[in-house]
Amino acid sequence: MLTSWTLDPLALVVVAALATAYWLGLRRLKARGQRWPAARVTAFFSGLATIALVSMSFLGVYADTLFWVRAVQNTVLLMITPLLLALGAPLLLLSRSGPPRLAERVSAGIRSRPARVLTFPGVVTVLLVGVPFALYLTPLYELTLRSSVVDAVMHVVLVLAGFTYFWTRLRVDPTPRGDPHIVSFGISLAEVIFDGVLGLVLWLGPLRAPHYYEALARTWGPSMRTDQIIAAGVVWIGGDLAGLPFLGALMRQWKRDDAEEAAEVDRELDAADTKDAGRGDEPAAGSVLWWEDDPVLAERFRRG
Repeated sequence: MLTSWTLDPLALVVVAALATAYWLGLRRLKARGQRWPAARVTAFFSGLATIALVSMSFLGVYADTLFWVRAVQNTVLLMITPLLLALGAPLLLLSRSGPPRLAERVSAGIRSRPARVLTFPGVVTVLLVGVPFALYLTPLYELTLRSSVVDAVMHVVLVLAGFTYFWTRLRVDPTPRGDPHIVSFGISLAEVIFDGVLGLVLWLGPLRAPHYYEALARTWGPSMRTDQIIAAGVVWIGGDLAGLPFLGALMRQWKRDDAEEAAEVDRELDAADTKDAGRGDEPAAGSVLWWEDDPVLAERFRRG
């Protein structure tokens, strides 16, 4: 089972197209003498590798047969793939490597009102935790099993929902908003809680898509109930474990931002000290005694 592979033409085309676009951007930067961090390249291509993995490995072969396999597939596409893609900073690469007009359009799109609304923390939270609920607890789940088109669209939705979250929280790419990092931890906490709720519902609730799985007449592997219980554990525990790399990246970004802010404050203080030192012989404002500004009293004290 674990050694099974299949060919998914659509996934292959998507991965190849994104890889080619990213590689061309890197070439343009290199031609201009600009450098691009190797860590970003590794992250982006690792994200593309996860798409190929969940689509063409045993996860792709048995996603329509076993609930827990599909749960792994969906968790990777929601939590791991978009995290790696966001760490690759594709929007920043597009802005730097493309023509000036394209860079202006990308910047304008990021600053637009729809982008600010879409990336509002409440909206991002709904996207991140709402998509799995809508997928598993509505007829949409069985529809993804029966229709390859709906399944492909759902995969795109999962990646986009996750990317919107990680893009706006990590801020490796330019973002429409500059929310505090503590907001990201709040959303992550909400995601952990809702993962647990969804896992419990799948564990203790009715079977999902029972008619579909019964029609498979599978004579091997776990029973339908056990299969769904394993899937519940994947959604609950797997989702939380998949979020750990993000928390590590977020802490690193938070530390970097704090260091940059501290350095900026130090530069401003140094500039202020330099300015004060330059006029050290001048009397400081407010250091003149009040009577020295009065012509009568000043004359009197000078006579004295």
